[in-house]
Amino acid sequence: MIYLDNSATTYPKPESVREMLRIAPIIYGANPGRGGYSMSNSTALEIYKVRSKIAEMFSAQSEENVVFTINCTHALNLAIKGLAKKGGHAVTSCLEHNSVMRPLKKLQESGDFSFDVANVFSDDDKTVQSFERKIKSNTDFIVCTYASNVFGDILPIEKIGKLAKKHNIPLIVDAAQAAGVLDIDVKRDNISCLCMPGHKGLYGPVGTGVLVLSEECMPDTIIEGGTGSESKNLLQPSFLPDRFESGTQNALGIIALGKGIDFVRREKINYIREHENELIYYLFNYLLKSDSFILYNGFDSRKYVPILSFNTSGLTGEETASYLAQNGIAVRGGYHCNIFAHDYYRTSSVGTARVSVSAFNRKKDIDYLINSLNKIAKLKKV
Repeated sequence: MIYLDNSATTYPKPESVREMLRIAPIIYGANPGRGGYSMSNSTALEIYKVRSKIAEMFSAQSEENVVFTINCTHALNLAIKGLAKKGGHAVTSCLEHNSVMRPLKKLQESGDFSFDVANVFSDDDKTVQSFERKIKSNTDFIVCTYASNVFGDILPIEKIGKLAKKHNIPLIVDAAQAAGVLDIDVKRDNISCLCMPGHKGLYGPVGTGVLVLSEECMPDTIIEGGTGSESKNLLQPSFLPDRFESGTQNALGIIALGKGIDFVRREKINYIREHENELIYYLFNYLLKSDSFILYNGFDSRKYVPILSFNTSGLTGEETASYLAQNGIAVRGGYHCNIFAHDYYRTSSVGTARVSVSAFNRKKDIDYLINSLNKIAKLKKV
């Protein structure tokens, strides 16, 4: 199989991640922080090491500001619902995934919360101005993606962060397609809540996610329970990370995630992105020269992460993806849990086929994809 659906989850995982998933149940099989015996302590220590790696990678205030979740959607729900107030308001973008839009719609349905949508432009300053025009006196937070999961657009997060700071509003960032691909610094970018998956650009296993909180940001809890700390107190602990880590953690997944982070740091983010950009640019140039395929934006590596959405003339995105699957190629077809972005790009009637690469893809994978696309185009003409 030629795997080109890395925006959904990276595959394959690094060998070190696979090996840790094999041995972790044997070495780190105890519940971390729930016992005074050696295996429990060693498991807790390994989780702390991963917390430290993430804090360093994203410039968190401390290890305690790193909260483990089950995925990016979980992290976004903790941040969005934890910061929303009755009678409150939020500003978001026109490119948001359902992991942002559905929590906002749920809050809106309560009848005591509202949100406005800012447009995104190729001119970063116009994008920031669009966000600023939507801010109200009761705005609780700004929430937006760092990079679109459908078309790859990179939002000017550093500038949006400065805007949020100017208005004293928390900024929640969905880094599902940015973590491990772009240089993210929560201090520099004034990010209050950085939400990300562990299983995409950080090359960890599924079932892992991260919420990095700034020192000034403390959302309310939406989940309470046992934390292994303050067990006599019926109130949820107020300190991090325990405040948001109720219940038994995915210790094995978190420890394996640490190996994924080691891989990214060893290979270096800028080199991984450069490699992925070269592959997507190669594909983009081919599709651009053919009248059998429809592109919806350019490809400037400063403006887009390595994702390319396109269509075959006369086919929907799902149909193209289905044809490719029959040829042993995995891409994502359809609406990518993001009708907002498809509405904005006017592809809501057909969706798109999305190609997303990883550090493990090679030019021969794109050549195989191009050959298969040529076969599809010929079939359509017949």
